[in-house]
Amino acid sequence: MCDASLEQDKEFDLRMPLLLSGQKFRTDLESFGCLAILSPLEGGAETRLLRRLRASGYQTQITSARGLGDPVVFLTQLHGIRPPHLGHQNVGRNGALGEVQQVIPQLNELLAEDKPLVLWLLEGQVLSKSELISINNLCEKEPRIKIVIEMGGARSIEWQPLNEFINQGD
Repeated sequence: MCDASLEQDKEFDLRMPLLLSGQKFRTDLESFGCLAILSPLEGGAETRLLRRLRASGYQTQITSARGLGDPVVFLTQLHGIRPPHLGHQNVGRNGALGEVQQVIPQLNELLAEDKPLVLWLLEGQVLSKSELISINNLCEKEPRIKIVIEMGGARSIEWQPLNEFINQGD
């Protein structure tokens, strides 16, 4: 190998960790608490970022934004759900409404530990503006929770604070 190729390799080695470290993403997530992200539709970018966050001490959880209902209640409070209707039921038992089952919050067990938590919400474009605001308020209220919401696709990975994303739509 000639010296010129060694110089290029050293230069490449110095730039590569900065590209793959996810440091800027992590510092933005820590400072803003809640990020709106646009990622390539092929996938892969989010798992690399999640792996970097796990390596730096975060717990991670991936879930879909579809079917959350009230996101704050679903994620942090004990709440009731009604199971799907499965055909003919005894009217005298629970009427037409069905029986309510109590469900523990999705983040309950993860918040029991002292480690910070990153919740990655897929398909965030289905959330209304008021739901996005309530998720943002949750991040402000509970500093251990960091939330990343995928708001659509882009050719390269881009993110911004959720506050800015919400205000962009006005």
